[in-house]
Amino acid sequence: MTSKRRLGVVLRFYSNLLVVEDLETGKQYLCKLRGKFKKQGIRPITGDTVEFTPIHGDEGVVENILHRRSELKKPSVANVDQVIVVTTLRKPEVPLEILDRFIVLVEREKLPLVLVLNKIDLLERDEITEFEKIYGNLYPLVKTSAVTKEGISELKEYLQGKISVFAGMSGVGKSSLLNAIDENLKLRTGEISEKLERGRHTTTTAQLLRVRDGGWVVDTPGFASLELEGIEPEELRYLFIEFENDKCFFPDCVHLDEPECFVKMQVMKGKLPRSRYESYVKMLKEIQEKAFRKP
Repeated sequence: MTSKRRLGVVLRFYSNLLVVEDLETGKQYLCKLRGKFKKQGIRPITGDTVEFTPIHGDEGVVENILHRRSELKKPSVANVDQVIVVTTLRKPEVPLEILDRFIVLVEREKLPLVLVLNKIDLLERDEITEFEKIYGNLYPLVKTSAVTKEGISELKEYLQGKISVFAGMSGVGKSSLLNAIDENLKLRTGEISEKLERGRHTTTTAQLLRVRDGGWVVDTPGFASLELEGIEPEELRYLFIEFENDKCFFPDCVHLDEPECFVKMQVMKGKLPRSRYESYVKMLKEIQEKAFRKP
């Protein structure tokens, strides 16, 4: 009797084998690809929704890769629903300009963003308030501590039913947060991993981990680079969402040296955060210099 096709999500991908989780039962299968994929030059990636046929035990064959609703290039992940950007103000003190770079890269991917201010147990109330003034009206903001568990329940709610990429500088506590959300995350190995160790040739750069209370997180360093590659000077202004307006004198105003610039006036009045504008100017000049140096 032939098994019926099942729907699954690709948790990990190797050159010749995939780990697929059945979306209905949660069971994991070690799947091979049909030869047609190689002939057509199609490669599945982590996060893909696939149709697969169980063969026997925990083994199966991928029959079809469904349409991707989104795709990140670095790391290579399909169907990402949101990016969780984690930052800290102490241990380490992440400069706001670095945080703004992460935000720009997420905005460019047109993905929803949730901002997490971690290690709040190390902060004074006024430090948290100042941060909230800058970012609290721009993005959903969760204030967390893996030590006191503050904000963990709220963060779990954002993850439910979604594929989330965690991004942020090294040391901000992404792993500690994930362990606080689900202490079993790093323990998911089992028999399938042993088979992969025997059968793999090339390891994937990203894998999905199921969160106990719902959803998946991508186990990866987040954005592989903070370089602003491919962003045009006139594009950057749209990636700072609070700069959007129809009141600048020039419709193509880049908010730098133009007269009657509404954005600059709002910064001078204290209605837009100066730190965000300074990040924008620094990035804009960097992008312009790169464009000027191109042959």
